Amino acid sequence: MRIDAALASAIHTLEQASDSPRLDAEVLLARALDLPNSYLYAHPEDVLDDAAVRRYFSAVERRRAGSPLAYITGEKEFWSLTLAVGPGVLVPRPETELLVELALREIPRQGEYCVLDLGTGSGAIAIALASERPNCRIVATDINGAALTIARQNARQHGVANIEFLEGDWTAAVADRSIGQFDLVVSNPPYVRADDPVLEQLRYEPGSALIAGIDGLDAVRVLARDCGKLLKPNGLLILEHGADQREEVSAILAAGGWTGIECIRDHGGRPRTTSARIAVTGNPGATDNG
Repeated sequence: MRIDAALASAIHTLEQASDSPRLDAEVLLARALDLPNSYLYAHPEDVLDDAAVRRYFSAVERRRAGSPLAYITGEKEFWSLTLAVGPGVLVPRPETELLVELALREIPRQGEYCVLDLGTGSGAIAIALASERPNCRIVATDINGAALTIARQNARQHGVANIEFLEGDWTAAVADRSIGQFDLVVSNPPYVRADDPVLEQLRYEPGSALIAGIDGLDAVRVLARDCGKLLKPNGLLILEHGADQREEVSAILAAGGWTGIECIRDHGGRPRTTSARIAVTGNPGATDNG
């Protein structure tokens, strides 16, 4: 089978399963051949051997069945960093790069901030921040030990040594030693409703990294309650959330005594990230909403 024929067949197979069937087909074939995508355009007439055909269409079938492309290739690009991913770890999304942008605006280029990344998963946010702000100390936690193994691997791959990875449920991993320690807390917590139909499309990814109770806000409530005591006075919390959760997230933070609550729209104009500051007293729980 020629390269162009293999691609045409795969594109047809993936049309009902992917929003980007051509790109998926090209990425999977380039990986099956261990060649750059550009080779496919330059040599469409090349004939694939039987082993390559089997590898390729096995991968195409996995994609057709709904497996994320990143799980099949074993990697995903985030903030221009290639990160290892796999089943059990949420695939980093481009929209989460906004959270990184906002954090970097807060941290001076030579700043020596102490940053906490809660629910780090593959380590995407922590590693992006560590690579951009090497003078910072970053602590990244996750309840999933397998995810932390991948996160540590990604940190080593990119040569960042200013991250400490800790296993624990949200702030539990740092609560006994971090009162008033952090300048900034960032998190991309689970925020999908338990009955959301979108979960069928995400069935290969870990539910614990996606689902947060009936209304999708259970994790936000925990973070609003517990993160304040970890921050220095006037410290900043930045959370990602669903585009339809702006008002609920703001209300939860306001009820917890957070100030300066601001929702920031992503590059597509959707309200996807909210920031809030710890009261100067360092004691969320007051009713002051700034």
